[in-house]
Amino acid sequence: MLTANRLTIASYVLSFIALIAVLELGLLSALLAGLLVYNVVHLSAPLLGRAGVDGRIAKTVALALLALVFILLIVAAVLGGVAFLSDGSEGIASLFKKMAEIIDTAQVHLPSWARDYFPSNLEELESVAAVWLREHAGQLQLVGREFGVLLIRIIIGMIIGGMVALSSVAPSRQLGPLAIALTDRIDHFSDAFRNIVFSQLRISALNTFFTGIFLVLILPSFGVELPLVKTMIAVTFIAGLLPVIGNLISNTVIVIVALSVSLFAALGSLAFLIVIHKLEYFLNAKIIGSRIKARAWELLLAMIVLEAWYGIAGLIAAPIYYAYLKDELKFRQLI
Repeated sequence: MLTANRLTIASYVLSFIALIAVLELGLLSALLAGLLVYNVVHLSAPLLGRAGVDGRIAKTVALALLALVFILLIVAAVLGGVAFLSDGSEGIASLFKKMAEIIDTAQVHLPSWARDYFPSNLEELESVAAVWLREHAGQLQLVGREFGVLLIRIIIGMIIGGMVALSSVAPSRQLGPLAIALTDRIDHFSDAFRNIVFSQLRISALNTFFTGIFLVLILPSFGVELPLVKTMIAVTFIAGLLPVIGNLISNTVIVIVALSVSLFAALGSLAFLIVIHKLEYFLNAKIIGSRIKARAWELLLAMIVLEAWYGIAGLIAAPIYYAYLKDELKFRQLI
């Protein structure tokens, strides 16, 4: 018979193997989708009691219907986002094409001292992009021909997350000691996911709101009309789901597009977005930092390390994995 201490160690080892396997096997999308549905169902469970839904069978049926509704809503949101970003006139491809044209003609808008830092022509930019694509081909498996597999994994992950949530809310049997220890690890990882993802959703939504006001209201009031505004707002929200660096990505896109109008428009956009960027650091410190007691540089360091190991998947997983690690260390009173 294993002692309680050995059972705990075994649960940690199995959890570590599982988390590494998720990245090695490319199953991060399924894990995140499952965790999203799992947490949403769990958060909805207390509401059923307040609504007068009593009894194990009635509660299970109600939760199953809720899980199904959430899955359909998430799938619809993903498909709607893909359709919007694939649109010919306002899609992501149009945005990249516009950015390439702007950089190609940047010599007109930039002072002489700054011209050496930009590609001299479109051919040079395409050459740099081709090299980058060759070096990161393995990391770009989330696009192109792999999108169908990705979508299937997301749907299966959401279904599994809903089933796990139902079984945990209304367990059908008594768990063994190792299963209880593994359940503790899952609960801590779920808490880390909720702390990071739901908090980052609020941060990204607020950041997108202010950026939208700037692009739709403030710039036009000064006579500056930027192209592809809706696409840039969508990119701001999606990129903003990545802590710290997501804001830098969206800011770079907006400043480059603003350069197509004038250097002053680009500088004005940069100044405004720096203010928004400082706001995000404040929000990270208040929302995420207060939940997992982590500073922005800690998250950034974790993202750099896991990106070096696992590419884009590691970059996305890093904040959640790091939050889970800190949660377990604090639970054991080691930090």
